[in-house]
Amino acid sequence: MRKVIVVAIAAAFITTLPVTARQKTAPQAEAPQRASGEQIPLAVQLVVSRYQGEKKISSIPYTLSVVANDNDKTSMRMGIEVAVPQSVFKSGETAAPVSSYSYRSVGTNIDCSARTIENGWFKLDMVVSDTAVFVTDKGGTAAPTALPGVPSFRSFTSSFNLLLKDGQTGQHTAATDPVSGEVLRVDVTLNVLR
Repeated sequence: MRKVIVVAIAAAFITTLPVTARQKTAPQAEAPQRASGEQIPLAVQLVVSRYQGEKKISSIPYTLSVVANDNDKTSMRMGIEVAVPQSVFKSGETAAPVSSYSYRSVGTNIDCSARTIENGWFKLDMVVSDTAVFVTDKGGTAAPTALPGVPSFRSFTSSFNLLLKDGQTGQHTAATDPVSGEVLRVDVTLNVLR
């Protein structure tokens, strides 16, 4: 008789416990897998950095909104037009030159498209072009081919592919400028927009 009473009391106690105390916590569901070919919004950050030895001289970030599996590419153009002096001579008795200017575009151009591969990987197809006016260092040394008072321009262009997952950063390249010895690095970070 005592066993029956103990079992009845235990059963009554268990049924009065809150539902959450009797149930096991369900495992956290993983994020749903996206269908192949589904258009997915991405934020792609590209950082162009310049180093002199181990010292970082500059670091310029660019962020692009890219739609994966879209047939279009995202393009960004950022820069200025720099005046380049030219001399035009007058004909006649006075041969004093008259200055005129032409303009050259200086800055960064980026083109990017993306598509899904498998298991959360994205393939980024990118073209990066960076043009800058050559600046002499503090010691006053200029490029060996530079003429006094004439601006020099340096340029970097690269077309490349990267495989990245959400939140990953990859370094595409590290190229050394043959004139100044500066190293240019391009780092790309991909984030899926929820």
